Amino acid sequence: MGFFQRWSKKAWTVGLGIGVIFLIIGARMDQFERFYRKAIMICLECIGIG
Repeated sequence: MGFFQRWSKKAWTVGLGIGVIFLIIGARMDQFERFYRKAIMICLECIGIG
């Protein structure tokens, strides 16, 4: 494995870990319902209904 392949794998792992941490923080702050509502509105706007 070359230097850049090892570095890339470590960077990907760190990014994944940070994402999981933010997911846990959001869950603890009860943000899932708000996120879900926004996701639905974005999808409805994309197809021209909302």
